[in-house]
Amino acid sequence: MVDFYQILIVVYCLFSWFPIRQGGFAYDVAVVLDRLCGPYLNLFRRIIPPFGGIDFSPVIALIALNLAERLVFNIIL
Repeated sequence: MVDFYQILIVVYCLFSWFPIRQGGFAYDVAVVLDRLCGPYLNLFRRIIPPFGGIDFSPVIALIALNLAERLVFNIIL
């Protein structure tokens, strides 16, 4: 499940690189991705502001998600 969420975050970042017209299929996908990934990424955007116009919060969010996954699996196993 964590791997799927990580993929969603990466796809969300890829969608942010391209202009998307409102009303199309890509726009609908972008809105869904924003509603799924936005709240989690906003936690890190409060801590790490964009540097030189580049948002590093998704990278930190993916690292934190990966560390949390490892921690949970080490506790369970």
